[in-house]
Amino acid sequence: MERHPELGERILAPIVRLADVRPIVRHCHERFDGDGYPDRRAAGDIPVESRIILVCDAFHAMTTDRSYRGRLPVEEAVRRVRDGAGTQFDPAVVKIFLNLFEPVAAAARR
Repeated sequence: MERHPELGERILAPIVRLADVRPIVRHCHERFDGDGYPDRRAAGDIPVESRIILVCDAFHAMTTDRSYRGRLPVEEAVRRVRDGAGTQFDPAVVKIFLNLFEPVAAAARR
């Protein structure tokens, strides 16, 4: 499971015009506190694009049905993203995500 970012990077390796994307793919499961994988990078050592992908991917994973569990309510997923700011997720990215997401969620509830 933890090897898929490295595999993604290797899949992209032969495509010269995607060379700039390879580090983003490789580090999209690094945690802000350094407990992620594959390289245990932290904070500013993680490409900002990877930090953005991590928040979006985690939210999506929490709010969609999986073969091994049902989806979480959106409110619970938002709480978990907020609670992960500073440990799992970049706090600045979480703030922007929530600022963009909350108006959309409010409109959908109307």
